[in-house]
Amino acid sequence: MQSDKITCDLSPPRERRYDDACGTALALEFIGERWSLLIMRELVYGPRRFGEIRLNLPGISANVLTQRLGSLEEAGIVLRRRLPSPANVQVYDLTDWGRDAAPLMRDLGRWAARSPRHDPRLFMSAASAMMSLQALVDRAKAATLPVAAAFHFPGEDFVATVAGGEILVSRGVMAAPDLAFTGDTLAMRRTIYGKAPLARDGAGGTLAFTGKAALAHSFVDLFALPAKIP
Repeated sequence: MQSDKITCDLSPPRERRYDDACGTALALEFIGERWSLLIMRELVYGPRRFGEIRLNLPGISANVLTQRLGSLEEAGIVLRRRLPSPANVQVYDLTDWGRDAAPLMRDLGRWAARSPRHDPRLFMSAASAMMSLQALVDRAKAATLPVAAAFHFPGEDFVATVAGGEILVSRGVMAAPDLAFTGDTLAMRRTIYGKAPLARDGAGGTLAFTGKAALAHSFVDLFALPAKIP
């Protein structure tokens, strides 16, 4: 009887998709649905309104986004809250546990970028672009280049701070960054990964920048797409 009490699960029955005790299988139950992981990616750097999430996920319908947010909320990965005045709007955010998955997303992105099927010319949200910097930074080079770089995308601002071989990313505006880049995410990819010649005015579809040119070149040199698999 004592053993029965210990092993008995009194929680409500929940549909399982995998008969597997591995944590990876359980992770797929939580985030294996289409769009779920990308929704989480959009929330890594802070809360977003429903419309902002949808804008950065072309192809997702309002109905599917509602369903996925509900599932992620039920799983304890996402929460809803209301921003204080004057904003006073409902937003979605990752829980602390949900945000713990950010390194996994970066590692998964770096792994998949080695495939010949990876096409860096496709749509990329600002959050995805900033996450790519964290995934594809050369940590040995970054250890010797402390720098704070602001990124101004249309409607979204980020700060990327390189320190101790790591790159930290946050939403917002920095008063006096060492560098500031302005443009869309395609210009960012041409500049950072395509290594297009830097131009202060963003000529050639690259990011416009302010700051010391030598520092900007050194910053861009921190990042590279991984070699493709044979």
